Amino acid sequence: MRDRIRVGAVSYLNARPLCDQLVALDSGVDLHLDYPSVLATMLQRGEIDAGLIPSVEYLRGCALGLDYRVVPGVAIATRGPVRSVKLLSRVPFEEIRTLALDQGSRTSQVLAQVWLAERFQVRPGRLELLGIGASPLESRADAVLLIGDRAMTVRDESFLNVVDLGQAWNELTGLPFVFAFWVLRPGVDSARLIDLFQHSRDEGLSRARQLADQAAQTMGFDAEYCHEYLTQNLSYDLDASEIAGFRLFAEKAAALGLAPEGVRLVFAEDQLHPATRD
Repeated sequence: MRDRIRVGAVSYLNARPLCDQLVALDSGVDLHLDYPSVLATMLQRGEIDAGLIPSVEYLRGCALGLDYRVVPGVAIATRGPVRSVKLLSRVPFEEIRTLALDQGSRTSQVLAQVWLAERFQVRPGRLELLGIGASPLESRADAVLLIGDRAMTVRDESFLNVVDLGQAWNELTGLPFVFAFWVLRPGVDSARLIDLFQHSRDEGLSRARQLADQAAQTMGFDAEYCHEYLTQNLSYDLDASEIAGFRLFAEKAAALGLAPEGVRLVFAEDQLHPATRD
């Protein structure tokens, strides 16, 4: 029997193409599904060996001295509108003074602040967390950040302005945005996991129609809407353009004191994708 390996994956629809086939492809995987922020903490504590974590948490983990390595070629990213990361505001964006941040997110929390600072020169004076189970209408903050499945179901008309932060980043920089990628702790079988995660992504995308049909039944969306989300709004690649987008995000976040400075993107060993090395 192969050695057991603990893998943490995101519970949102956007991660299903990456994790739907993991256990089928490797019976030695113990799969834990949770929110991105929870997975980041679990990986940091050593409670999982590999995690699909927010990209900003890679920076923070490395700054703490953790010997993190990124799996090459695979990410949750977008090259335009993403649909599932939204900033909803009750006031004009330039008047935002209080901001509620989705507790399930960490990368998107930083992205919202980077975008407000870059686009409107706004730094909200008060930040608060919006609980994972809370409605955005429960917060009285000027603006609310929502991510994941509930961002796709929120009633936008309750707010004055709504922006898709994937599209906003692309319009600001001309680059993709990387929300999450697979990160390995030291001591794991990198070759095994690189092959598994890349193969699982390919298998998952080949089943996008089935995944969309399943999601439509559970989420109440039209199946075609779910299929477009998985195949058009999201990118599951970590190529040169995604790497450039991530590096620029890291620089802008560090300049605002929202991420550590000078962290390099270090990939797990993989001879198949030398172009993705830093």
